[in-house]
Amino acid sequence: MNTCPIDLAGARLQALGSGALWWPGERTLTVSDLHLGKSERMAQRSGSLLPPYETLETLTRLASDLDTTRPARVICLGDSFDDRLAEIALPDPFRMTLAQMMAGRDWIWIEGNHDPGPTELGGSHLAQFQLGPLVFRHIAETAASGEVSGHYHPKFTLPVRGRSITRAAFLHDCHRIIMPAYGTYTGGLRASDPCFEPLLDENASAVMTGLNPVAVPRFRGLDRSRNSRETRPFRHQRGISD
Repeated sequence: MNTCPIDLAGARLQALGSGALWWPGERTLTVSDLHLGKSERMAQRSGSLLPPYETLETLTRLASDLDTTRPARVICLGDSFDDRLAEIALPDPFRMTLAQMMAGRDWIWIEGNHDPGPTELGGSHLAQFQLGPLVFRHIAETAASGEVSGHYHPKFTLPVRGRSITRAAFLHDCHRIIMPAYGTYTGGLRASDPCFEPLLDENASAVMTGLNPVAVPRFRGLDRSRNSRETRPFRHQRGISD
């Protein structure tokens, strides 16, 4: 399992290339912004057609992370479904898959801005969750410390061999981790977006997802796309050399 270490408030964590965060000491796996059902919602509401496989791909990747880490606890950091209707419309085979994943585990659904957490799938439904020195919530709070959050779907762009590679990324400093979106079809914000400036200090680092996660220390000085915004849907891609 290829990972990058992240230490936060004394907790020794591991950023997985899939976009999940693993806390071995607490046997806790955290994922954020699954946005299950996004392609169906887009087709129904805007007529935009995307291949209807994102739920399968997202759940397959999650199943692989569960098999690898074997967590006792899973925290879903909000926006697990693209909206309430996406939860209701979830096909039965996917419901069964989720039920099998949840069996025998402490499964925590954190409320997001797209959904309050799936109310018909079991598990615990919370606005936020405290575990040891860390607090898990959907949207970062400026005065927080020891915080793990999602919501922004951060990405990072790195020059590689004369071209730029953009990947979903963890952003972190000594106070917080902002996790990448785990879902297959999700837009997002580049690490240079101004919204991150009040949340992350000048020594903040990034971890780019992929088959081999890439750590980027003090990323602000390396980011050449400041104030650029990326909102197009993208597919989860695994190699930094793609």
